Amino acid sequence: MLTHPRFVFGLSALICAALLGYGYYLQYHEGLDPCPMCIFQRLCFMAIALCGVLGALHGPRGRGVMVYGFLIGLASFTGAGIAARQVWLQHLPEDQIPACGPGLEYMLDMYPLADVIRKALRGTGECAAVDWTFLGASIAEWSLLWFVFFILAYATYMIHHGRRARTAPAA
Repeated sequence: MLTHPRFVFGLSALICAALLGYGYYLQYHEGLDPCPMCIFQRLCFMAIALCGVLGALHGPRGRGVMVYGFLIGLASFTGAGIAARQVWLQHLPEDQIPACGPGLEYMLDMYPLADVIRKALRGTGECAAVDWTFLGASIAEWSLLWFVFFILAYATYMIHHGRRARTAPAA
């Protein structure tokens, strides 16, 4: 059961739903507004969840598993890159932290989308702030850990699935 594509994709979607749910809890109940980089990380978790739901509903075999796995891997690598950049910003010395910039909504109203993405992914002082920790790790560090988990889990699953497909008897 642990290797069945529906279970693997469904579990990924559930994990992302829980992570996103907790993020929204922190935002709306605890008053922690997400910075632009946090919002882009949320989008990556949403992409993983969406691919997971579609994969669980579709129940692909063969190459379909690889396609969903590739898409989840792509979203995971993108999210890991953004989270790693934010962790780096959080560990900069005080005098090297970039100045705070406008919020994402304001930037979307004022600038072309490509400029907004570029500015948001560069990070600002707001993205370097650590307002919450759990077991000594910030939200960005936990996000990075989860993205790396998805990368490693899907790499392992894809290798296992590929071997199983090659050794399966021809019908």
